[in-house]
Amino acid sequence: MRSRTLRALAVAATALLSAAALTACGGDDDKGSASGEAGAIRLGYFPNITHAPALIGVKNGLFQQALGSTKLETKTFNAGPAAIEALFSGAIDATYIGPNPAINGWATSKGTALKIIAGSTSGGAGLVVRQGINSVADLKGKKIATPQLGNTQDVALRAYLKSNGLNADQQGGGDVSVLPQDNATAVQAFAQGAIDGAWVPEPNLSRMVLESKGKILVNEKDLWPNGQFVTTHLIVTQEFLKKYPATVKKLLQGHIAAVKYISTDNAGAQKAANEQLAALSGKPLKDEILASAFKNLQFTNDPIASSLYASAQHAEDVGLLKPVDLKGIYDLGPLNELLKADGQPAVSDAAAS
Repeated sequence: MRSRTLRALAVAATALLSAAALTACGGDDDKGSASGEAGAIRLGYFPNITHAPALIGVKNGLFQQALGSTKLETKTFNAGPAAIEALFSGAIDATYIGPNPAINGWATSKGTALKIIAGSTSGGAGLVVRQGINSVADLKGKKIATPQLGNTQDVALRAYLKSNGLNADQQGGGDVSVLPQDNATAVQAFAQGAIDGAWVPEPNLSRMVLESKGKILVNEKDLWPNGQFVTTHLIVTQEFLKKYPATVKKLLQGHIAAVKYISTDNAGAQKAANEQLAALSGKPLKDEILASAFKNLQFTNDPIASSLYASAQHAEDVGLLKPVDLKGIYDLGPLNELLKADGQPAVSDAAAS
């Protein structure tokens, strides 16, 4: 499965580079690069509370308001590798995504495909297990789900297991059987007892606890300095950023507005995010799950770069990534210009916090 994923990424990366030589990314309704604005921008995000700034930015029209006459087109994904493949194939121009798929995309394209332009979310992920599993040693022989092989939670689980002397191969074997399942399937499988646990992002973590009487064996924030690590950030293709910098800056304006809205009107933010989730999935979250998920998350423009470099090392350690030079993966200049204009502190791309 890993080889299929990597082959797909490699093919997509080649297609992206070939397409870039012929034409620019972005909407067909092109205003021309002289203005730095595109006719449309295609934005990806996930139907997860960890993508709340995206959910709110779409639902409340904050992106479209900032973009003005540039049309916002959106597409949703279950996990990062699928979003990266869409980015590589030219189906989207930008996406909210976790750290490890962004790292994989950077590595596969040899640093030519994307740039991280803003942080979004910290925290909100961990390992939920059934009652009776009380320690990492109890995980031996158990079935644990993650959203997708190589995604952020998958790497986190595999790194945690390895650090505790347990192995898990990429075919579902080893001391712990790690099974790739989309979030909805994992929630259902856990409720039915088909799996013993899952390393998942919110709101799935809270759903497994509150609806299926699961317990949190590992809250991932407890594994990171100051309890902060990047769960979601915003990336854009380098081609789109180069040709349409004004559009990217306007997208960032909408993003900053969404993050600020969460901090100034948390109740309104929860309502907007839940309404957008309902529009995407057909069903809103229960109030207690929504509140629990928001409590477990921090929404921030800071990409928490130090945790990205650590995540890359984790992926290398578990055999999901070859050594990669991440120098240049960030372009925080436009974000910091906007933050300064809004009276907010600048954010850093430094490897150490």
